Amino acid sequence: MHDSNATQTQLIKPARGIQGSVQLPGDKSISHRYALLSALATGTTRLSNFSTGADPWSSLGCSEALGATVTRQEGGVVEITGTGGVLRAPSTALDCGNSGSTMRMLAGLLAPQQGTFTLIGDASLTRRPMERVRKPLGPWVPRSRSPMATRPW
Repeated sequence: MHDSNATQTQLIKPARGIQGSVQLPGDKSISHRYALLSALATGTTRLSNFSTGADPWSSLGCSEALGATVTRQEGGVVEITGTGGVLRAPSTALDCGNSGSTMRMLAGLLAPQQGTFTLIGDASLTRRPMERVRKPLGPWVPRSRSPMATRPW
């Protein structure tokens, strides 16, 4: 009986040269930061090779909820028209999904903003400690108004 899903080994002889191009996947960490900084900027930012991972897309979703305009285009291109530094308080919670990076970075970006912001996430994210983020924000944001106030400490 022959299994059509069986792995076959093939010997590849060394090549004298290789020609072509490779596009590496977008970097998750950089994509987060570019998305959030672009949301704060004045004007439109065009990001190429934006990460396809779910976490940076959580940052994009939160950026939209805070007033930035996000346009997704083909080929991993994202355009973000920023808010000029003033983020609006959304009528619903900002869903960070499973992205601790989104929650931690947004907490710092939201601290000086006017309004009330609630950050939520999935079951895994809500179990993660956030004291190392909330504590430094303490002098600027009272605990009751902290964007991290709904998080377990």
